[in-house]
Amino acid sequence: MGRLKWLYPGMRVKRWIALIIIGSFGIAVGAAVLLNLPWMSTVEQRLLKWFGGSHSLLYGTGLVLIGLACIAVGIRCGLNSVIRAIKPELASDLATEVFKQRNLEKGPNIVVIGGGTGLSTMLRGLKHYSGNITAIVTVTDNGGSSGRIRDELGILPPGDIRNTLVAMADTEPLMEKLFQYRFSWGEGLKGHSFGNLFLAAMADITGDFEKSIQEFSKVLAVRGKVIPSTLETVQLKARYKDGGEVEGETSIPQPGRAIDRVFLSPEYAPALPDALAAIAAADLIVLGPGSLFTSVIPNLLVDPIVDALAKAEAPRVYVCNVMTQPGETDGFSAADHVEALLKHADNRRIIDVVLVNRAPISSWQAQKYAEQNAYPVEVDEERLAAMGLEVVGSDLIDHTDLVRHNSIRLAEALMGILDARK
Repeated sequence: MGRLKWLYPGMRVKRWIALIIIGSFGIAVGAAVLLNLPWMSTVEQRLLKWFGGSHSLLYGTGLVLIGLACIAVGIRCGLNSVIRAIKPELASDLATEVFKQRNLEKGPNIVVIGGGTGLSTMLRGLKHYSGNITAIVTVTDNGGSSGRIRDELGILPPGDIRNTLVAMADTEPLMEKLFQYRFSWGEGLKGHSFGNLFLAAMADITGDFEKSIQEFSKVLAVRGKVIPSTLETVQLKARYKDGGEVEGETSIPQPGRAIDRVFLSPEYAPALPDALAAIAAADLIVLGPGSLFTSVIPNLLVDPIVDALAKAEAPRVYVCNVMTQPGETDGFSAADHVEALLKHADNRRIIDVVLVNRAPISSWQAQKYAEQNAYPVEVDEERLAAMGLEVVGSDLIDHTDLVRHNSIRLAEALMGILDARK
């Protein structure tokens, strides 16, 4: 019965179905005239009589061509009618959209690991090169809206996952603004992100946080998959070089205190099988960019993920931050960033290439960041080379007020590394 609904009034496809049928009949008759088939002899003789003459080749060819034209018009207009009803903005340039989607489907399998705004920035560029992206995202955030939802509802903090989903989405700007909207008023609502509340509600409806991410992905037409590094409820702790310890991701950055190590509580957290399978099947694996100790390294505290990275055959790239982060990486060079990563991975080889920015920042930007005790990360290539790592550098930043990675330039550099490794 479902197929008969295409014939219901108001569907605006019946006329095009009829045109396709007429075209098919025209091709059949034209072929019969050309081939002089006996079972069509009566029709053929009448056609020849109507057209006056014995030019069956001309008439048959004409009928076939007219039939093909009718089918082509019927299919094109029928598809446009359906597309206009579902997604009107695609109807004017359907061929371009189909071509783009098909190319994205053939794109490389890319796994990105991290969290925070750095990960989201990179994904906004990568999604134009592949639809086969898997983002493995940290779940240790305990501040703001995410922390409140975590404490009150007992689910994983949704903030980093929401940002990642929005970055990978193929949706209208208004929808993106909606899911990033943060309430500035209302008792109990103030400070909450709509997207966080949506994820929390979906988790309650489905009874499964992982399932809620999948449903959120459908709403936003996300290209690829977003996977938490673990579904275990964990807290991030830090031990400083002065011997002190602190618990909670938001409490870790403390200016003047150098971080020795971060760890999870509880210490063992299982990884999701989908995350491990994605790493094993990847063509390219990217760690960072993002806050070193609170966005990137927490994923490496999930032991099965480190095991999978160590065994991976794909190129493993670490995207180094452009600027140091006060309270986390004060005075860190690029090699210092890498050493911290390897230390938390039990010194197993999980990186092959370090991608760094080589573009200078302006003097006024340097002054602005220096007031916050943030400085450009020094690229000490000799130390990195001594670790057996390849260093790739380029102009990767947005030359605006904030010194951040440019999503398109970063994506181009990563795809260049992939092409070179192939």
